[in-house]
Amino acid sequence: MRSGRACSVLVSLLLLWLGVAAAQKASSWKTLSGKAPAIVAKGGFSGLFPDSSEYAYQFALVASSPDTILYCDVRLTKDEIGICLPDIKMDNCTNIPDFYAQGQKRYLVNGVPTSGWFSVDYNGTELGQVTLKQSINSRTPRFDSNFFPLLAVEDVQSKFKPPGIWLNVQHDSFYSQFNLSMRNYIISVSKHVVVNYVSSPEVSFLASILGRISNKTKLVFRFLDESTLEPSTNQTYGSMLKNLTFVKTFASGILVPKSYIWPNSPDNYLQPYTSVVDDAHKVGLEIYAADFANDFLLSYNHSYDPLAEYLSFIDNDVFSVDGVLTDFPVTASEAIGCFTNLNKSNTDHGKPLIISHNGASGDYPGCTDLAYQKAVDDGADVIDCPVQVTKDGIPICMSSIDLMTDTTVARSQFISQTATIKDIQIAPGVFSFNLTWDDIVKNLKPKISTPWTNFALDRNPRYRNAGKFMRLSDFLDFTKDKDLSGIMITVAHAAFMAGELGFDMVDNVIKALDDAGYHDQTAQKVMIQSTDSSVLEKFKEQTKYELVYMINKEVGDAAPSSLADIKNFASAVSIDTSSVFPESHYFTVYETNLVQTLQTAGLSVYVYTLMNEFPSQPYDFFSDATAQINAYVKGGLVDGLITDFPATARRYKVNNCMNMGNSTPNFMAPAHPGDLMQSISKSAQPPALAPIPPLIESDVAQPPLPPARSNSSTAPTQSPGSRTHACAPYIPVLVTLAMLCAWRSLV
Repeated sequence: MRSGRACSVLVSLLLLWLGVAAAQKASSWKTLSGKAPAIVAKGGFSGLFPDSSEYAYQFALVASSPDTILYCDVRLTKDEIGICLPDIKMDNCTNIPDFYAQGQKRYLVNGVPTSGWFSVDYNGTELGQVTLKQSINSRTPRFDSNFFPLLAVEDVQSKFKPPGIWLNVQHDSFYSQFNLSMRNYIISVSKHVVVNYVSSPEVSFLASILGRISNKTKLVFRFLDESTLEPSTNQTYGSMLKNLTFVKTFASGILVPKSYIWPNSPDNYLQPYTSVVDDAHKVGLEIYAADFANDFLLSYNHSYDPLAEYLSFIDNDVFSVDGVLTDFPVTASEAIGCFTNLNKSNTDHGKPLIISHNGASGDYPGCTDLAYQKAVDDGADVIDCPVQVTKDGIPICMSSIDLMTDTTVARSQFISQTATIKDIQIAPGVFSFNLTWDDIVKNLKPKISTPWTNFALDRNPRYRNAGKFMRLSDFLDFTKDKDLSGIMITVAHAAFMAGELGFDMVDNVIKALDDAGYHDQTAQKVMIQSTDSSVLEKFKEQTKYELVYMINKEVGDAAPSSLADIKNFASAVSIDTSSVFPESHYFTVYETNLVQTLQTAGLSVYVYTLMNEFPSQPYDFFSDATAQINAYVKGGLVDGLITDFPATARRYKVNNCMNMGNSTPNFMAPAHPGDLMQSISKSAQPPALAPIPPLIESDVAQPPLPPARSNSSTAPTQSPGSRTHACAPYIPVLVTLAMLCAWRSLV
């Protein structure tokens, strides 16, 4: 039995390594060695678990590439034990004040007076009861309650047996104040622990161990901020960057902040890359880039997509760094293992279907010409137009009937049109039917959506008001010659528009599609989406378009009666992400049966709305939009993705690991919902999630749409308390009658 298990393990490891090798491009990399860049896990998987904790190190090896190197920031205790801690101040990364309340001291650290708790004041026994905590406040503290003990360098080797260990010595000169020698420690520990890399920002330290440890151990000089002084030479790191020949005399590589390679402008846009990679390679130095973290602010050029950032350092046709130091090694593994050298001309329109959400609304104001062009350029299969109507009866593309959402109306003279219409929304707004098309295009500008301003994550601010508004007719003219499998028209508030304003949304959308020639062409399919079953029923009576029922609430399953009702008028359903993987406090809890139930009933399933920004993703997806997509496609088995960022979905769709079957690398395995939450100690787990009710027949059934009344002079019911001035929104009677006459002439 033992022999059989051993063989099974060996076979599994062989398949894993073959998968990684097959995923990586065959041609040589632009690294110094020609090999794939190294993945260095800073404190393990520290983007999720406390840095340098048992879970962090263990998970980095399980979830990432099998050759991932474990990184340890070494600190010395009073009895010369080397422990792994991300900060010289222990109170920033452990619970030491709970045990030694009077232990705060003030010491010079690189010449700077610094207060805190320091490892040099305690021996190993005294630190035995101290445990690690999350050192970055924006990350979840729930794993702190697992009470992870401090780990010595020897523990990292013996417990995890990693393929490589990187020791970073950040403050050698600090320890000499206490008659502790980091030099002696590194020389000693390297005799019984295989140390692959030693890095330090201090020239004197690296020079002191050169030739005294294994020649297989790479010495790496770490650059700090360009204006900071290196303590042993009294030169700034910026000036030392200009003398890499000198660095080569005591190091085989350099570790630099990623901004040394791709600097950012003051407003957070990428500037041209520097020559530092080429300069390092020319003198025979490897170069490693630091500071990668999925949940930190990225350059706006990367659209909050951490995988795109990695690719800019390793797959840009000009250079590649030799390795990356990251808090999220799984994303680096994806980039190196599956997303380099992609066939970017692949325009396969098969599953999963990529459906834009207001165009590429993560990059430009939604429903503008720029957003739609970007969606096409980024490889969307289907682009969408949510239809609203102006005061003069013109159908337009706008994500909301309330112009406050998508335009600068709040800063215009039309703010006087603010009203509350409870049939539409509770909050007051300025509605599209209050303004004519000319009012909108001549006086307002588009406004980019900002769903995560609470996290200070703005979208593309240089273009926050860029682009042109689009009428439905403009949209249809734009799409006809594009490489798309189809278009999606979303219809909302149809009953209100007919009953209160005398405007028939369904008839006018059909007429616009007919006028654009969509009724007699087969190159692009037309999809009609609505939360209103009566809208879809009317479309089914008059067209052969693909109808998509949008479920606009969280449901855990669908009752048979509701399925039967939906199948009477739709062939597809769009559902919220949380209806697939319900969440509690940013942790997924389980996977519902909803997708399987709908697909078994013959309905395609599209999930909405996917975004790149890390707060939009549960912790299970590692602040990585690609990991989230993978979970819904490979785990949830959805048929399509509705997204603000079509480029991220398109790149996923053509990745090199997409169809590898059993050879798929472990880092491309979909997250299993609920597993991460179960790894939290019981006392700190989020509260239990209330059962999510299924979709039932009464949720779906709606009365038929009212006929569009001919007299539209009466304004819709408004709340007098929130209406500013008596400006009744209406569509003129003559315009309405003209539209009705035009429609009747067609039938």
